[in-house]
Amino acid sequence: MSIEVYRIDDRLVHGQVVVGWGQPLALRFIVLVDDAIVQSDWERELYRMGTPPEMDLFVESVESCALRLPEFDSRADPGLLVAPDVATMARLCSMAPGIRQVNVGGIHHVAGRVPRLPYVFLSPAEEAGLRALAATGVAISAQDVPGADAVPLDDLLARDGS
Repeated sequence: MSIEVYRIDDRLVHGQVVVGWGQPLALRFIVLVDDAIVQSDWERELYRMGTPPEMDLFVESVESCALRLPEFDSRADPGLLVAPDVATMARLCSMAPGIRQVNVGGIHHVAGRVPRLPYVFLSPAEEAGLRALAATGVAISAQDVPGADAVPLDDLLARDGS
């Protein structure tokens, strides 16, 4: 089954990922990709505590994840990969060209970002990054939970979510 969802979500492992995606997709593992968190023992432990005992959590750098992606994809059980931002996901996709679909699941408000959906705020640089990623053939859509309608990238960028 391998990785079912490649998701950008700045909250990483949280209830919406674990329950909202985990239960409907019967996820058995999560791959958290973040170059800083992989270096921090206490942050890795914090995310492990937020992961149910029946799910494996792998915390990887972009480089180590790209190397291990064939291993994750060969698993018999379904998983989800989550990265904290557009730049991290774009780097991973450039190192692992087999990624064909990315879910924008949660990029929240900070200065310089404009609302596109209630759960997606993007800066001009992030919008350009998503367009560049799409230009490589990666299908990008926004969707907060599996039961919601997916919003294709062009529709997402045309929205004014304010």
